[in-house]
Amino acid sequence: MVQLENTKCSFLVCLVVCVLICSAIYLNAKIPKISLPFTDWSSQTTPAPESCDILPPATPGFTWQQKDHKNFSYETKPDANCTLLQSDLHFIMEPLSKEEEDFPLAFIITIHKELETFVRLLRAIYAPQNVYCIHIDAKAAGEYKTSIRNLVGCFPNVFVVSVNVNVTYAGFSRLQADINCMKDLVKSPTKWKRVINLCGQDFPIQTNLELVRYMQGPEWKDRNITPGIKQPPTMKHRTEFQYEEVKGTHVAPKGKGQKKGPPPHNLTIYFGTAYYSLTRPFVEFVLTDKLAKDLLEWSRDTFSPDEHYWVTLNHMKEAPGSYVEGEWQGNVRAIKWKDQEGTAHQGCKGTRPFNTFYTDIYAFSG
Repeated sequence: MVQLENTKCSFLVCLVVCVLICSAIYLNAKIPKISLPFTDWSSQTTPAPESCDILPPATPGFTWQQKDHKNFSYETKPDANCTLLQSDLHFIMEPLSKEEEDFPLAFIITIHKELETFVRLLRAIYAPQNVYCIHIDAKAAGEYKTSIRNLVGCFPNVFVVSVNVNVTYAGFSRLQADINCMKDLVKSPTKWKRVINLCGQDFPIQTNLELVRYMQGPEWKDRNITPGIKQPPTMKHRTEFQYEEVKGTHVAPKGKGQKKGPPPHNLTIYFGTAYYSLTRPFVEFVLTDKLAKDLLEWSRDTFSPDEHYWVTLNHMKEAPGSYVEGEWQGNVRAIKWKDQEGTAHQGCKGTRPFNTFYTDIYAFSG
């Protein structure tokens, strides 16, 4: 019996020693990191700034948090795990309501820089029932284009435009970029109801459901939103003289102030925003109607033609969904112009992750 007891004690001592050795090995072992589709991942939450008055009141017992993604790289890889990417960035992969599912939207997004900002924008506006055409400026960096294409490859309803152009601010190429996307969108299997255009530095301030309800409201149902007025005298030089894009960097008067001929079909030219919400029949009209095509061709050597083209067509009775009596109505976009700071608004209060001054935020507010 004594020998048996000694054997039991020896066994227990050996068992304890083995457990301690295994624990030490486990605690000192280096656990391999999971390779994510986006490299250099780190994230932590910090309290949202008290000065941020755009957030609604938090539910009692909860506080708003902001995520710090300082070390997060948005450069996607060709072999990215799309499921992990969608989950990691919290993309919405199912329609959130029958109302939204029955009213799919199309988006045109023209981009050329700031990959992180674009990814955040796409994440914010993405819904699986919608369709998204991305126009990448032809002169954008090669690595940027590759990352965008890799990202787009993870979503069946997001695509890069089939024909991209070298976009010049205030040039015809900016208008052409939208037209090229429209040509692709009408071929999309998604039966979208309206199209909205954005730039890569925009960000939504309302949800997809709020957009759908606004555009289906009594004021805008089956009507295009192109805020603008008859061309004021201060803007007539834009269409009275010829302009040209200079080396893809800027627009300048052509020759020594060469004058243009009158607009086709005796059209009255309007002036307004380059951003819009258009019905699908109107887009089909833009792409097929002779009058719309003639105006487009006439606009090639004008200054910032996207600020007269859409609004002029939308004041034609023949155009589907036109608003002949319309002026600046329609909350397409919330803009804080830098030169109006201190008068029309009190500046921007944003901090990271958007650490630059943004003048444009697209929105449909009621």
